[in-house]
Amino acid sequence: MPKSPCILVAMSGGVDSSVAALLLAREGHTVLGATMETWCPSGPPPATRRGGCCNLEAARDAAAVCERLGVPHQVVGLREAFEQEVIAPFVADYGRGRTPNPCLNCNRYLKWGRLAAWAQARGATHLATGHYARIERGADGQFHLLRGVDRAKDQSYALYMLRQGHLERTLLPLGDLTKSEVRRLAAEAGLPVAGRAESQEICFVADDDHFAFVSERRPEAATPGPILNLAGQEVGRHRGIAAYTVGQRRGLGLGGPARHFVVEIDAARQAVIVGEEADTEAREVLVEETSYTGGRPTGAFEAEVMTRYRGQLVPATVVPQPEGRAAVRFHDTQRAPAPGQAAVFYRGEEVLGGGIIAAVVAWANRGGAA
Repeated sequence: MPKSPCILVAMSGGVDSSVAALLLAREGHTVLGATMETWCPSGPPPATRRGGCCNLEAARDAAAVCERLGVPHQVVGLREAFEQEVIAPFVADYGRGRTPNPCLNCNRYLKWGRLAAWAQARGATHLATGHYARIERGADGQFHLLRGVDRAKDQSYALYMLRQGHLERTLLPLGDLTKSEVRRLAAEAGLPVAGRAESQEICFVADDDHFAFVSERRPEAATPGPILNLAGQEVGRHRGIAAYTVGQRRGLGLGGPARHFVVEIDAARQAVIVGEEADTEAREVLVEETSYTGGRPTGAFEAEVMTRYRGQLVPATVVPQPEGRAAVRFHDTQRAPAPGQAAVFYRGEEVLGGGIIAAVVAWANRGGAA
């Protein structure tokens, strides 16, 4: 692509975004590194987990990389927006018996929302990130979001909400690389984060204890209640619905020879519903807040659907509905689709779009209807 007047690189302080900045600078682009300040780096529990992507340590690491590359670095204050658009929905979802993925809202509202607008206001033509995914422009003039070459690190699932306007102004320099190649490039360039450990956890949750975080902000989600079987009989007690997710087997505290799995979380009754593993299998889910990379389809379409980050792809028919909803009808059963997670639609390498799972509409082994 032709050299741009300025490319803003969203830098988390990790090796991936650092190498993205390195590659763009080597191509001769004018690069500006920016780290979002989204969470208080210290203070009373729950404090930010060390090594996270939104604390003071991360900003210092990103600044050190930029100094090494000879490019400017800025910290963009987005604490209030992060609280309103990421943390508050995260806590509320657990209170509703859902299992949210906060990275999705961070991408939608912070990176490709607030940060992209901040970049554009400063003359940047593109936003670049260290995600393992690809963007290609087809013969039809449309921009297509594709899976990353490194399947073990593919992050296209978390970018399903990007539309044509976003894709046109986004660069993903790592899409054709493997993680080992990225590490090698960082080491060869002498980047100070070349050996930094990879973070897989929620950046704003200390010690990977989301239950403690949610409990402090929404105590009712940590109120003990009944564990019920599918017949409605109490078979145990739970410590709070925020501690559980659909499909969970361990940590239920139920004795006996039978293996129990969480099949539903009933927030209205503050109840966790358990059954056999077969009882978690679904035939159809309803998704909401749908987004499509190439524009809303006019009718039903066939796709492969992933219902958890780096999960399995399952063939399905997607039927768009009014008010940003869609029915996803699996050709085979899908194990434990959890409300609050994203269902992302693929066709081969390409991401077609996706939405947030609102509810299971039909079960495979429980009489059909949910």
